[in-house]
Amino acid sequence: MPQFMVEFDLPDFTEDFIALIPEQRLKINELLEEGKISSYSLSMDRARLWCLVNADSESGVIEIIGDFPLIAYMHPTIYELMFSNSVTRVPSFSLN
Repeated sequence: MPQFMVEFDLPDFTEDFIALIPEQRLKINELLEEGKISSYSLSMDRARLWCLVNADSESGVIEIIGDFPLIAYMHPTIYELMFSNSVTRVPSFSLN
C-alpha cells in the first residue's frame, strides 16, 4: 500500500483550537491502531505537524485527514513517498 507524508502548517493556538486537541488525540490514536497512519509528529515550535498516512491514493489520504477534528485549522500538503524506513525495537525478555 502506498504511503504519503502529510505536512500540516498550523496556526497560532487559539482557545477553540486548544479545546479540540483531546478529540484530535483520540482520533489519531484510533487511526494508529487501525494502521491508517503510522506516525504523527509535532515540531517543537508547534508550527508544523507531520504524519505518515497509509492509503491507496491521494484522495484516500484526504478522506482520512478530513476526519481530523482540527482539520479546519490545518493547511495540509501531501507527498507520495517512494519509501519510508523506520525502526521498531522489541524489548528482549529474560526468563531469569
